[in-house]
Amino acid sequence: MSEQSAESSQPELVARVEAALYAAGRPLDPEQLAKAAGTESQRKAVAVAREIAKAVNGSLKAIEVIEYPGPRFAMQLKTEYTQVARRFATRPLLSRAALRTLSFIAYFQPISGSELVLRRSSAVYQHLRSLEEIGFITSERQGRSKSYKTTSRFAEYFGLSSDIAMMKKQLGGRNLTL
Repeated sequence: MSEQSAESSQPELVARVEAALYAAGRPLDPEQLAKAAGTESQRKAVAVAREIAKAVNGSLKAIEVIEYPGPRFAMQLKTEYTQVARRFATRPLLSRAALRTLSFIAYFQPISGSELVLRRSSAVYQHLRSLEEIGFITSERQGRSKSYKTTSRFAEYFGLSSDIAMMKKQLGGRNLTL
């Protein structure tokens, strides 16, 4: 579909942004929204995302569209319904072992790869690759080893504070497997 025909069809533009928000599983920025909409106008794409947020948040009970600073938008399940949805999910994003590794990183960050191996096992290296691919952790070289910490994407996905001290308090009240 050419840009001109996408621009001329507001329902099509809305549908394309809605589809992108649904499928992404992460917050989308104005550039990504515009690309999904088939328009060059990021302002228009953001306006459409806000329109979708208003409609979804006003009519659906378990799903919400959140606007994060930036602005970035994400369609997600409300926290209180995650347990129900988990029972029906076809495939988890991460294995239990990878989630456990992620919880160690979140709680003890920054943490070295060697310390993670001592606490978890050498299987941690596969978990670290997966977690970095998803964008939940970042690494920083420190001498011959790496140090790992969580990203803002991790905090947003799990509904946690981006402030590490506050995040550790939030995690302290939970089972360490997230």
